[in-house]
Amino acid sequence: MSPQKASADEPLVFLHGLGGTTRYWTCMLDRAPLGRSAIFVDLLGFGDSPRPWCRYTVDRHIATLHNSLAPLGPITLIGHSLGAALALIYASRYPEQVRSLVLISLPCFHDKKRASKWFRHMPGGWIFTNMVIAALVCMFTRHVIGRLLPLILTDYPREVAEDLVKHNAMSSITSLWNILYRRDLTNDAQEISPNIDVLCIHAIDDDTAPYAETAALVGKMENWQIRQIDGARHHPWLLNTQACLEAIKDFCDRRRAP
Repeated sequence: MSPQKASADEPLVFLHGLGGTTRYWTCMLDRAPLGRSAIFVDLLGFGDSPRPWCRYTVDRHIATLHNSLAPLGPITLIGHSLGAALALIYASRYPEQVRSLVLISLPCFHDKKRASKWFRHMPGGWIFTNMVIAALVCMFTRHVIGRLLPLILTDYPREVAEDLVKHNAMSSITSLWNILYRRDLTNDAQEISPNIDVLCIHAIDDDTAPYAETAALVGKMENWQIRQIDGARHHPWLLNTQACLEAIKDFCDRRRAP
């Protein structure tokens, strides 16, 4: 974890998504400073964290996060995609440690069948829900075209494209299946303490995590709100950093207001 000090408020802890690293967040902060105390975490199996060759289960991820986050005291937990799912589960299990949640592009599929139905509308989307094919694509990307990714993915910062190879097939594929496809996150949402405020940031044109499912979940929950950011697809933080920062700041300021 790499800290960025700013204020005396409880720290903002950032969890990246599948294929991401801490640089997913920090590469944008040079252009739009956060102005608060922040801690950026490489999830187990990604970035500079250990990458054991094992099944990456919910319990394994949450236990590893707890070892790192427990000493910090109360935190605001901010996650993107896979990181948003883990932030939600973490808050449901350790409510005393989490003051509030910011969930960016939360994938709420309910089960693998509905995930497959969603991805079917995308060209080649079936690859994402076929474990064997997805693993082969992951290995091909890492070992064959990894160095070319910054030249191919020109819509995204170079750091983000470079770091897409900083994982292994097991950490990527089994995290995807166990946390997003085989788990109904609505059950974890219902376990969230009513004392924890939740902000969802989501683009209506998100082609990876369906906006309608997240909006429906927010509508059922108390102390939850959603901020829509248009034209940002699955990456509001990268494509509209300023809007995300404004939403997070407004959310945190309101939560502290009497």
